[in-house]
Amino acid sequence: MVRRLVHSPWSCVIYCTTFVSGKDTCKEIMTELVGFRGKREKRKPFFLSGRGKDWTPDFRIGNIAMDSAPDTRPQRIAAIDALRGFDMFFLTGGLALVVAGINLFYEKSPAWLLKHAAHVQWEGFAAWDLVMPLFLFIVGTAMPFSFGRRIGSEPVWKIYFKVIKRVVALFLLGMVVQGNLLSFEPDKMSLYCNTLQAIGSGYLIAAICLLNLSIRWQVAATAILLAAYWLVMKFVPFSDPAVGSCAAGVLEPDRNVALLVDKYLMGSWQDGTNYAWILGQFGFGAMTMLGLLGGQMLKLVQGHGKKLLCLAAAGLGCLALGYFWSLDFPMIKKLFTSSMVLWAAGWCYLLLALFYVLTDVLRLNWLTFFFSVIGSNAIFVYMWTEVCPPTRNFSRVLFTGFSECFGDGRQFVFYLCNYGLIWSVLYYLYKNRTFIKV
Repeated sequence: MVRRLVHSPWSCVIYCTTFVSGKDTCKEIMTELVGFRGKREKRKPFFLSGRGKDWTPDFRIGNIAMDSAPDTRPQRIAAIDALRGFDMFFLTGGLALVVAGINLFYEKSPAWLLKHAAHVQWEGFAAWDLVMPLFLFIVGTAMPFSFGRRIGSEPVWKIYFKVIKRVVALFLLGMVVQGNLLSFEPDKMSLYCNTLQAIGSGYLIAAICLLNLSIRWQVAATAILLAAYWLVMKFVPFSDPAVGSCAAGVLEPDRNVALLVDKYLMGSWQDGTNYAWILGQFGFGAMTMLGLLGGQMLKLVQGHGKKLLCLAAAGLGCLALGYFWSLDFPMIKKLFTSSMVLWAAGWCYLLLALFYVLTDVLRLNWLTFFFSVIGSNAIFVYMWTEVCPPTRNFSRVLFTGFSECFGDGRQFVFYLCNYGLIWSVLYYLYKNRTFIKV
């Protein structure tokens, strides 16, 4: 402990105090500052210490609580990286692994698994429908921390330039993944068709709000986005000879205002699905803004208990609002309706609270390290598994024969080896502090 202090600013104070007041005063100061007590006191783990069930961990260094003074260093919330990795795990092959693992215990896939391992065709919501909204939510959650390091230290025009550069990069990568950009044949391309492009839109909207609005107005902007989308979809009719028409309030898979606007504006570059992208930007922006507000809670609210209370209240509130709004404006993930955004955001807030407890309160980082490695290179692993899926090349060649040796468990073994390959590459990048970002 003394050796650590010698190279710190406190060494000057201790040396001066020793010279003026003697060794005893020096020892008292060291005791208050860093808990120096000569022989280190042994403590039982908190789960063996006999504390009551209402006890909450109090992380201290000596006699100084971690929350007793503001930290001037850039904040890093481990829960954000872990939750991002949790989401990317399922997006990049983890779903197939989990489904194969569950099926080991059943002769036939259970109905609940089939329901939640696939997207709902139109109205409704399943667990797999949460993956894209959670991606948008986490982008927003990280923004108060990433922008906080730039605001005040960089010119505003430079921050906007970085935002625009990132948005353009996300749009181009989205076209590479699902827009056939690399075909170099304009007739085969789709202009707006991928999750990365939705993230780009949401990120741009959230960045403008973060740089120009107070927190109160950020909340108002989120509400305005949700309400405006509802008003357009509920009360605005559409008619055009080339793409068709629909009355106000119609929300059918092939006939609704959002889909017809896409067809009208993008023409042959519309992706041919019943996903809505242009008007859907209201939903993308609101989802990212809700994540941004979650990040503001983590950054500005003091104390673990208050942070968790805010996240839980926001989660339950969004679930309630989303449910009641769905009675008039159904949850449709392909349209990113306002009720679906709130319902998904509710689960996102609760997941963020759970990961915050594990990583930043209980410090059980070993439980989430697997996901943190994935989350540290989220864009890279997404592009890798979408453009060059290991299941179609590396893993197929390396693990197909080996997995056949396991009979009924061959599918699980194959996907386990496949994700082992993916994670090994990500761990190598993580260990060497190589983080590929846009």
